[in-house]
Amino acid sequence: MASNFKSDLRNLFFAGLLVTLPLVFTVFLLHFLFVSLDNLLGPGVAILLNKVGYNIDPAFRLPGLGIVALVLLVLLVGIFARNILGEKIVSLYESILVRIPFAKSIYVGAKQIVETFGKSMGDKFNKVVMIEYPRKGIYALAFTTSKSSGEVVRKTGKEMTNVFLPTTPNPTSGFFLLIPNEEIIDLDMSVEAGIKMIISGGLVTPPNGAKGEPEKIKNGQ
Repeated sequence: MASNFKSDLRNLFFAGLLVTLPLVFTVFLLHFLFVSLDNLLGPGVAILLNKVGYNIDPAFRLPGLGIVALVLLVLLVGIFARNILGEKIVSLYESILVRIPFAKSIYVGAKQIVETFGKSMGDKFNKVVMIEYPRKGIYALAFTTSKSSGEVVRKTGKEMTNVFLPTTPNPTSGFFLLIPNEEIIDLDMSVEAGIKMIISGGLVTPPNGAKGEPEKIKNGQ
């Protein structure tokens, strides 16, 4: 009884960490950037306003300047990174960063997370499903990407579905599987909820879907 209580308490604690740590880190990082940019750009704005005729205290700080500057900076970096020269420079500094052990872990992890959540998941995955993997009787969460066609269907003589089986805690890597429709169990949870569950290793579990028990997919989509 006591061991079950400790185990439940530990699981709740780590589930809470998964929610609070990213939030605290995000708030801390944004606050740091905003304050730093305010302090960096504030004096220049005050000097500029004084030159055009305004009598501004040199210590004046324009509220929200850091936010505007950060958004503009990110947009400029995005524009720069999309051209040929920018792509070469990005590839160069990435090749340098991945050779630094500690920096590699931070940069690659952050990039994978941004790539995962920065793009529309609806464009990548259709729905969350369960498949028996790595053997019968053991189930894994996966995402359907499209309905199989062509040679795959002709060779197997079955209606097949293209499925992506992600890894934990990095859902951007995984396995591409071709699975018969009758072996796929459809789930009601959203793609985003499925990704959160995979990243957390099952600590963050979405509530039961409105449709109750999962049903096997019929159309392979």
